[in-house]
Amino acid sequence: MQLRQSYERDGYVVPLEVMTPGRAAEYRALFESVEATYAHDAVASRMVKGFASVVLPFVDEIMRLPSLLAPVRKILGDDLLVMGANFFIKEPSTSAFVSWHQDLTYWGYDDISEVTAWVALTEATPANGCMRFIPGSHQHQIVGHHDTFDESNMLSRGQEISVEVNESEAVDAALRPGQMSLHHGHLFHASNPNSSSDRRIGLALRYVTPAMRQVSGQTPVAHLVAGEDRFGNFELLQPASEVMADGDVDNARRAIALQEQIGYAGATDRGKRIT
Repeated sequence: MQLRQSYERDGYVVPLEVMTPGRAAEYRALFESVEATYAHDAVASRMVKGFASVVLPFVDEIMRLPSLLAPVRKILGDDLLVMGANFFIKEPSTSAFVSWHQDLTYWGYDDISEVTAWVALTEATPANGCMRFIPGSHQHQIVGHHDTFDESNMLSRGQEISVEVNESEAVDAALRPGQMSLHHGHLFHASNPNSSSDRRIGLALRYVTPAMRQVSGQTPVAHLVAGEDRFGNFELLQPASEVMADGDVDNARRAIALQEQIGYAGATDRGKRIT
């Protein structure tokens, strides 16, 4: 119960062991090989980075690892879906950052039964822009956010919290390759630019219970990774058969369209951002 108690108190748990550093390096190599293959195709590249659970078999493999599922089940229970997976990449010596925000702000769900697992495929340190958490801030309801569409902001709308955040309270979620953090969808979190000489690569996996439902009534795609689904609020997909298989690409296109519709609801200026 210690893990769940820490999570309920702080809104996050860090660090947790998922795999060896050597295995994380192998997954990094797999990702970077696929990334390079589709680097000149903007749509395919977006799928690889932003809809990884749909089109990449090795990501499906990661999100079903017993070492990852066990702590998530302690928080959410035995029935688990992954409703999204995306890579957060900060190139070396660049200005990319993530502003203070709460994940569930723009996702359109009717409940908070969601946990994000952030798996480090490289080191995540204060120097290269690891995540930062405000302990206990998950106890807030969703606070006001505003859109900036800042080109350096890695969030889709450049969204950031409209209330003052006390930076002195922030905790750095440092991870070595193969470790992960878990955080609540209401937790205030952010990350700074990467001032190091190597890429910072993390895989964010969004776990939900099958009872979660889109307020809009639409049916998003998801993968059942543990237990069973007795609700039917999601369209359950089969695991990716191979990298960028035709059927999986079609599913990713539908997921992109729904994300655009839900994630940008109420936005007055999308600018030129597509991810």
